[in-house]
Amino acid sequence: MPMYDVLFQNAINQVKAEGRYRVFADIERIPGAYPRALWHGPEGPKEITIWCSNDYLAMGQSPIVKEAMASALNDLGGGAGGTRNISGTAHVHVALENELADLHDKEAALLFTSGYIANEATLSTLGKVLPGCIIFSDALNHASMIEGIRHSSAEKCIWRHNDVAHLEACLSAAPDEAPKVIACESLYSMDGDIAPLHDICDLADRYHALVYVDEVHAVGLYGPEGAGIAARDGLSDHIDILQGTLAKAYGTMGGYIAGKAVIIDALRSMAPGFIFTTSLSPALAAGALASVKHLRQDDHLREMLHEKARYLRDELLQHGFPVAENDSHILPLMVGDPLLVRSLSDHLLHAHGLYVQPINYPTVPKGGERLRLTPSPLHAAEDCKTLLTALEEAWDCLNIPKVA
Repeated sequence: MPMYDVLFQNAINQVKAEGRYRVFADIERIPGAYPRALWHGPEGPKEITIWCSNDYLAMGQSPIVKEAMASALNDLGGGAGGTRNISGTAHVHVALENELADLHDKEAALLFTSGYIANEATLSTLGKVLPGCIIFSDALNHASMIEGIRHSSAEKCIWRHNDVAHLEACLSAAPDEAPKVIACESLYSMDGDIAPLHDICDLADRYHALVYVDEVHAVGLYGPEGAGIAARDGLSDHIDILQGTLAKAYGTMGGYIAGKAVIIDALRSMAPGFIFTTSLSPALAAGALASVKHLRQDDHLREMLHEKARYLRDELLQHGFPVAENDSHILPLMVGDPLLVRSLSDHLLHAHGLYVQPINYPTVPKGGERLRLTPSPLHAAEDCKTLLTALEEAWDCLNIPKVA
């Protein structure tokens, strides 16, 4: 075997030895039957129930979204045709940016090809636009935020997760004249906990810092018209840059930022991750626009989601399962072992037809391995009962203690 093949194979073997080798489930969602899907496994196609999707409201299969995408595909074609600057700005991109700005009560918004790119491109550019900038980053920020901060070349201070006392200590130690950016998420996707945004915004006012908030797991799901947790808490005016996604509650693809026009214009003009990439397909933008408009007008799916999450959380606790404590729609079942969580996921899929992807390092710290349950409005009470029965059997079969 050539030398390079050996090196690549050694890297793969190391990942496998650590129990974090990732296996993709080959699934095919069944139109109109969410959360049902077909799993193309070793014995051929098998119907399963999905319990780990980030399509939180099942808008990816909504007729509203599909019809908007189909219409745009017929009218505008498949791809955008270029970057936003070179023939890649369709009218639907502009309409979607205007809708998102209005949703968040901001002057402007800017589309990116994904939430990851939105974070990485924006944060890396902020460090260059603001000379001498210091970025204060929550310790559990998403990998895309970490990469953006790293590429910004700005000085950084990592503050303990949701620890505003530590954040204030970091801010107070920084030079008064230095530009400052506090970067956090509103809802952390793996633990499901919510940031103390009131306290963070108070500190930002006191120390003259900009506030950058990733709301990808909150937009469409919380606040008036689904504008997010900052809007729910009456803090929209205190958030300088809000970052969101179109790939979760809105069921399509893409990311965005929203803020003051001068900030968005500077980032539009200087962020390589925006300037040098082909823009979103007009069909995707049209589907996202239809989804955003619908969820601004209709609270029904949001209410159903939170009702299902509360019900399932209560049932899991009553059955003694180690559910991480939070006030969100994300239900982490803590396992704490990479090999065990893989076995648990495999057992649920093969024996019960229930798909819950294991979450392990580097998505979560070593020792924090878990199953991450995300109930949807379309999971029926019977689906929840089936899940609970299967979890009981799997926990017993694999001799997993119920205390995390």
